[in-house]
Amino acid sequence: MKTKLGRAYWKLWSATAISNLGDGVSAIAYPWLASAVTRSPILIAAAGFASRLPWLIFTLHAGVITDRFDRRKLIVGMDFFRGLLTVVVGAIVLLNHDSLPSLNELKSLTDLDTNWALYVTLVIASFLFGMAEVLRDNSAQTLMPSVVAEENLEKANGRIWSAESLTNSFIGPPLGSLLIGISIFIPFFFDAVSFFVAVALIASISGSFKPISEEPRVKLNFKSEIKEGFKWLWGHSLLRPMAIILGLMNGVGSMVSATYILFAQEVLETSVFVFAILGMAGAVGGIIGGLLAPKISEKFGSGPSLWVALILAPLGTAIIGLSSSWQIVWVVTVFQTISAILWNTITVSLRQSIIPSQLLGRVNSVYRFFAWGSIPIGMVLGGGLVTLSQHFLSRESALRAPYLLGAILGVFIFLIAAPRLTSSAIEKARADAKK
Repeated sequence: MKTKLGRAYWKLWSATAISNLGDGVSAIAYPWLASAVTRSPILIAAAGFASRLPWLIFTLHAGVITDRFDRRKLIVGMDFFRGLLTVVVGAIVLLNHDSLPSLNELKSLTDLDTNWALYVTLVIASFLFGMAEVLRDNSAQTLMPSVVAEENLEKANGRIWSAESLTNSFIGPPLGSLLIGISIFIPFFFDAVSFFVAVALIASISGSFKPISEEPRVKLNFKSEIKEGFKWLWGHSLLRPMAIILGLMNGVGSMVSATYILFAQEVLETSVFVFAILGMAGAVGGIIGGLLAPKISEKFGSGPSLWVALILAPLGTAIIGLSSSWQIVWVVTVFQTISAILWNTITVSLRQSIIPSQLLGRVNSVYRFFAWGSIPIGMVLGGGLVTLSQHFLSRESALRAPYLLGAILGVFIFLIAAPRLTSSAIEKARADAKK
């Protein structure tokens, strides 16, 4: 089953690249649609909260499902569902697009009556997308060790993330700005097509990808099986603090980004096209990070590489929060994305290599429960902080507030995390897993 990066891997790679192209297009469409439906910071954050809430309430159950069923079929099913859902959203936007303000007006429009019909549609769709994404992404990460050999995991993951960055953040955003410039509903149908193409590619991967269990289970018992995954992770001296640290980082990051679309429009004064250019910064950083991360980790060690990722996050956040130039934000985003890819390449490959196959789905989901479950909480805090700050500060200062608070919190996270994430601790975890 395992090859050095063979046909199965490249089908997975191609499906990831194509579906992420659609995601890159929709990454422009969804925030601009939300900002055309409402200008309320708390409602903008609430839409993001709905999309991330499943990471808090469903991720543990998704882990059990991932360890029970064929992971390839789960990916196919979830991508097909997301494609159908995107078609529905696109159709609703098509029917209502005449009632939306011009996108060029949004840079100066701070007060707008909320279009509740479209807003509710957006929130429900975001939640359903999130549910499917939780199961799909957990299945994809647990599928990788069945496709490539353990010694090639960092290289395989790095190339996948480079492909994601290229299509999601480099090609997708400008294409999305072009399509949304024609009409706001077109990007949604493009995204749906990308999901269906990805479904065809993943479905064509031959073989069975059911997890190997030491003891066959007859009856599905979510409580006991979640407990088994939780117990394994909580008893691990490295993955436990790593999950909590990532949860703190993601919580702060989502607090900062909760009202990013309003920050970009009103503070940076971006058009749809410039917003797409900003999105391309993530692609540049992602491609560089995906290609260089394994080499950086090998040269400087896993521990120091993670420290770089930890300190660049608050430093970049502070610079963005004090800036009014989208060009400066672009450069900072490149370096922040490189550091994020560096973190992911090391930590995801570590989990894939040391967690037992029959527990990989559940342990991975418990890890992501801590690491990603903080995101919806952070979004609510970010939207609430901006809304509250508006009573005491100007609108612009209120939109900057999450960045400045996030930078301070990020420094505290670095001071807590650095002593626990060392190269020796990571190598010990790898060695213990092989015993």
